[in-house]
Amino acid sequence: MAPRRRDINPTAPPDYEPCISEVEERIIPATSKENLIEDDGSFKLKKELGLMDGVGIIVGIIIGSGIFVSPKGVLQFSGSVGVALIVWAVSGLLSLVGALCYAELGTLIPRSGGDYAYIYEAFGPLPAFLFLWVTLLVILPTSNTVMALTFATYIIKPAFPNCDVIPQVPVKLLAAVVICFLTWLNCTNVKWAKTVQGVFTAGKVLALSLIIGAGVYHLAAGNTKNYDNIFYNTNWSVTGISTAFYQGLFSFAGWNTLNFVVEEVREPYKTLPRAIAISLPIVTLIYFLTNVAYFAVLDTDEILSSNAVALSFSSEVLGVVAYAMPLFVALSTFGSLNGLIFACSRLFFVGAREGHLPQVLALISTKSFTPVPALVFQGIMTLCMLGTSDTMVLINYVSFSESVFVFMSISALLWLRYKEPNRKRPIKVWLWVAILFFVVSIFLVVFPVVERPVELGVAIGICLAGVPVYLLCVKQAGKSVRFSAFMGKVTSVCQLLCTGLPEEQQEEVLAEQQSHE
Repeated sequence: MAPRRRDINPTAPPDYEPCISEVEERIIPATSKENLIEDDGSFKLKKELGLMDGVGIIVGIIIGSGIFVSPKGVLQFSGSVGVALIVWAVSGLLSLVGALCYAELGTLIPRSGGDYAYIYEAFGPLPAFLFLWVTLLVILPTSNTVMALTFATYIIKPAFPNCDVIPQVPVKLLAAVVICFLTWLNCTNVKWAKTVQGVFTAGKVLALSLIIGAGVYHLAAGNTKNYDNIFYNTNWSVTGISTAFYQGLFSFAGWNTLNFVVEEVREPYKTLPRAIAISLPIVTLIYFLTNVAYFAVLDTDEILSSNAVALSFSSEVLGVVAYAMPLFVALSTFGSLNGLIFACSRLFFVGAREGHLPQVLALISTKSFTPVPALVFQGIMTLCMLGTSDTMVLINYVSFSESVFVFMSISALLWLRYKEPNRKRPIKVWLWVAILFFVVSIFLVVFPVVERPVELGVAIGICLAGVPVYLLCVKQAGKSVRFSAFMGKVTSVCQLLCTGLPEEQQEEVLAEQQSHE
């Protein structure tokens, strides 16, 4: 077989190397090994994602429950319909700018892992590990948990029509079931996972198209009174407008998720930027027109008093179809959760491959060509988060942490432009575009600190707690013979359980990667 990939991080413990030869023959017969090797002489995750798959991942993850449930945040802080619509449109354009910057990063550094790979390349292993640490503890488990709980709440809601507060036990049980099911699906077959993603993305776009169509019909019938004096009661304060933009920008969260799986994208130099260029305008247009429809049917007081704007809208204009709206919301979050599980599990896979997580998480199933241990690990972390009582506080931690690491990734882009100006860049955005989003990133980091200093102080503390973990568990781990032997045994067992092998690449591919470290 082709030479095995050595960790780029030289401090990583060699915990799986000794055990591979001991269990490899028990996982796959020697006569069939060549069937697992790619045409370029490597054993790795397969490139199964095309352009439409990429569009489905980005659109499907961005459009979650928010646009159905509670878009009132932008209106609440902007004060008027006119400014709210402007905020939605500008937020979409700014997200497109950020996504184009990530297209340059994704083609400059064509490795899965997204922000982790870019921060590692520009600033070294410690900042990259801190991103991995915060993502592992807070960002991904919380995001997945909120999606799963929202799905469960809207599926169960019809069973408790007269209850203002739905019992949490059945909600959490159903959320746990859907997490386990989607984890199993992604472990079993990439094609199944991307098919589910495509179907549910189409379903949520269809649901929003229904809302948009009903709103346009309502306007065409002459019901335009809500658009009289649309800038009335605008909150022109800096805090108000800033908060409205903060709400709008985070409604587009997920535009960088395709970068997490770039190694599985066919022709990434073409597919990644094209998927971004298609997805963000689609989402921006859908979000803008959906809000136009909401404002056509509901006045500002009705929107501000509703915790589920899409349900209030549907009860006004959709008649019997209104009863299907909770199902649309649930299916939307189901698709978003599937996309998050698929894309973000690759972060743990890449982190383990670089030596920042146990090497068992870098195993690839020889049956399904999926990172089964990384997917299972992510599922377990999400299930643990279901026991948290206050997810709203965690969401604030997530928002701030994501902003910090997006800022670091954009800083990496500018730093690499300065440090390596002659390095080949298949996609190169205009410098002013990168600087514009750099300024936006600064705003997203600084503004929450002013608004919620205590909560974000805790978030910073969680991040800094990763420093001693890095020093003890990464830098020093390779020096402990007992620890390395223990991890080797764990990896051997997991290899047999999931019939997994570590990624293998050609020597010249590895040499090219190491030359950039």
